[in-house]
Amino acid sequence: MINNIYAKAYTEVLEILKYFPEEEYKKIPVEKINFYKSNMDKDYQFTINPEIDLANQNISKEANAIIVSLYRDYYATEEQKVKINEILDLNQKKEELEKRKQYHPDNIFKNKQQVNKDTENLNTTTQLVEYKENFFVRFKKFIFKLLHI
Repeated sequence: MINNIYAKAYTEVLEILKYFPEEEYKKIPVEKINFYKSNMDKDYQFTINPEIDLANQNISKEANAIIVSLYRDYYATEEQKVKINEILDLNQKKEELEKRKQYHPDNIFKNKQQVNKDTENLNTTTQLVEYKENFFVRFKKFIFKLLHI
């Protein structure tokens, strides 16, 4: 079964496609439409307001990505396809750069070295404290010792 997020996205895409003109709707292969219909979330209710611009609608990122891919594959001119692919590549590179900054091995080891220094500082400042029993505890032990308990 398809992930629930994508099932909801397919429902959103099908709702958006309802508002396409018939000649534009027919440009999308029937196999894709059937795939979206068979894998959509039938319990998820999504409505779109045709009077509001699509960019201002509450659409998930996944549905937006599907719509972009449909536009690129079936509606865009060659020049538009090149521009879309450049934008997608640029976004992918930005995302990879952010991940590289976040998970860079040198940064991970710096954090680990910082933790090691902190634990060393704790070890050097921690001293053993001698435990001394108070008078009543010593007296109780003495009595038990005399009674062999």
